[in-house]
Amino acid sequence: MLPKSDWAHLIPHAGGMCLLDAVLTWDVDTIHAASEGHARPDNPLRGPHGLHAVHLAEYGAQAMAVHGALRARAGGVETVRPGMLVSLREVRLDVEYVSADGRLDVHAQCLYAGDTGAQYLFRIERDGHLLASGRAAVIHPEGPNS
Repeated sequence: MLPKSDWAHLIPHAGGMCLLDAVLTWDVDTIHAASEGHARPDNPLRGPHGLHAVHLAEYGAQAMAVHGALRARAGGVETVRPGMLVSLREVRLDVEYVSADGRLDVHAQCLYAGDTGAQYLFRIERDGHLLASGRAAVIHPEGPNS
């Protein structure tokens, strides 16, 4: 298990917008992260009725960012690499709002990763029940000053 303190400096998300709490497992193709912050009143994505399921795509995108950063670190790169989420496809929401109990298990599987971007499948579960899933693509700036 990798606590947030091990990898948070490698991604552009900070403060309350760093939504994941820990990486439970990861390898070159997949990541399994966990979060319990969806229940916190100060979660920046929560509305008056709680966390809307559409925001679970951000949890998936952050798992992608952490996975990319861990892959880069394994290759000797320790700097934040900015990325921009450009596409969400085949998004499935099995709930409207996420109840405040339990841990979210956030899974992402890398389909493609290159210098210009990456594509992943993601799914978010609680207690083995699917809450949301989809496919997401991110692009990276072409150069260090882009």
